[in-house]
Amino acid sequence: MSPSTKGLFCALVAYFLWGVLPVYWKALRSVPATQILGHRMVWSFVFLGGLILWRREWKPLRASVGNPRTIALYLLAAILLSLNWFIYIWAVNSGRIVETSLGYFINPLLSILLGLVVLRERLGRLQWVAVGFAVAGVASLSIQYGGLPWLALALAFTFGLYGLMKKQAPLGALHGLMLETGILLVPAVIYLVHEEMAGRGALGSGSIWTRLLLLAAGVITAFPLLLFAYAARAISLSTLGILQYLSPTCGLLIGVFVYDEAFPSSKLIGFGLIWAGLLVYWLDLVMRYRKR
Repeated sequence: MSPSTKGLFCALVAYFLWGVLPVYWKALRSVPATQILGHRMVWSFVFLGGLILWRREWKPLRASVGNPRTIALYLLAAILLSLNWFIYIWAVNSGRIVETSLGYFINPLLSILLGLVVLRERLGRLQWVAVGFAVAGVASLSIQYGGLPWLALALAFTFGLYGLMKKQAPLGALHGLMLETGILLVPAVIYLVHEEMAGRGALGSGSIWTRLLLLAAGVITAFPLLLFAYAARAISLSTLGILQYLSPTCGLLIGVFVYDEAFPSSKLIGFGLIWAGLLVYWLDLVMRYRKR
């Protein structure tokens, strides 16, 4: 299997896992979003550190610590990632899963734009048609909201810029994510200890089920991010962006059919245009693959 094919597979699995994450965070809706964010950081670091110890691969990480440019790049990536996590968790537990799905429908357009402007990537004719469908769909959905959907735009920009950082990052998927979580580990630990000492900590006062879910947040968080980080280095940012439509589609279906969130039939036009763009892009990928 070629690196590009592996990257495509990793992207598909990562986006599917992200698509069903609302179910996981809904199970933790009694826990404040800031505490969930802190636990994601801490237990992701523990999980990744265990993987690196097991594989005995500390050398790339030690070398990166002495490079100011690398630290600055991953600090920015860590800040973008933590902002995206917080906004998403808060929105899901506030009953706004459908609105988060709009954010991740907008994000691929931003990834494609960044790929074109920053990385000088090129799109084929059918790919431009797919982008046109997606732009029309997002514009239609924005009109339905009666103004700029700020929550959706915040999710789109934080994760789109994070994807760009990962595309230019020097470290591999495992070591890069370890460095990102490590940079914010100390603030996360300080905050969680403070909450526990104040009697507000979910780990000390929550149910056994809540504790298990918080402890497992590291694996749930790190695994799809590792897949995404590998995919970001193996396939184009434009392809990575268009494939991301799979994740918000899953989230939309979960929000509407599992948690009964409002979804007027008028919005089907916008989502239909986006799905048409995804289908066209997939057809283009299949034809290019067969030619090779």
